[in-house]
Amino acid sequence: MKQQQKGFTLIELVVVIVILGILAAVALPRFIDLTTEANTAATQGVAGALASASAINYGARKVNSAKAGTNAVTNCATAETLLQGGALPTGYTTTTTSACSAADGGSATCSVQKSGTSPVISASVQIVCSN
Repeated sequence: MKQQQKGFTLIELVVVIVILGILAAVALPRFIDLTTEANTAATQGVAGALASASAINYGARKVNSAKAGTNAVTNCATAETLLQGGALPTGYTTTTTSACSAADGGSATCSVQKSGTSPVISASVQIVCSN
């Protein structure tokens, strides 16, 4: 007489695990909202672009004295003009939280905010001032 097989075969177990994995991969993104993290990262990216643009502008003005009359950065609003398109991306605003510490080579602190988000998302950045 043959003995009765008890339990599941390895193939049956692997098939069940694969099906559960597929269901988890499809259903999990519906339950996780990454909007806040994405908005925070985007705001930090805009702030980084502002800092980088002001540093590149300062270096260019120091190397080429013929540019001394153009693109002077004295606050956050003037630093915005250095970005591609001449302004911040739509939906972002800046506030100067501290003025330039020196006319040339000093720094100022700007706060970049993404409007229309709850909670308010902002990033602080140092810009290089150039006279």
